[in-house]
Amino acid sequence: MKSKTNLLLLSLSVLSITFSSCKKEPGCMDPDAMTYNLEAQKEDGSCVYSHSLALGIWNMNPDCEELNVLGQTIALDEQLPESIEILGEGTTTLFIDIDGTVVTGEIDVAGNITVEKQTISIDPGLGVPLDVDIEGDGAVYLDSTGVMDLTYSFEIPIVGSQSVDCAIILSK
Repeated sequence: MKSKTNLLLLSLSVLSITFSSCKKEPGCMDPDAMTYNLEAQKEDGSCVYSHSLALGIWNMNPDCEELNVLGQTIALDEQLPESIEILGEGTTTLFIDIDGTVVTGEIDVAGNITVEKQTISIDPGLGVPLDVDIEGDGAVYLDSTGVMDLTYSFEIPIVGSQSVDCAIILSK
């Protein structure tokens, strides 16, 4: 009788282990996705990619340092548009359209954005376009928000070198 009980317990244990090991954890199985789940054993369509998330129209809330030129204060916040459009190429390249001026950037799988130093031409409120070096970094998040920290550096004749930092909050 004891051996029948042991055999029954052993059989139930084997069946329990067999059925519990068949249960697969659902989730995103692509390590290139922001929502990658290392524990996932069954793809469930929940993958979100940083490059795709970054594309589109973003509302901007800039907080830039003011620029003082020959006694005149220029608020760069007022010179920036209310929104930007981000276009892309491939899986990492971004084209950030800031009111008709395009800045290129790169985004990694975690949503971190890098804008390498590049020269663009803008009018910072002086009535004359200036060559401006722009560089910075930022990130986009799964809740469709993001941040950018950009530095604008330029030379103004007679005045000299100027640099303005902008912390920008983004939302879709």
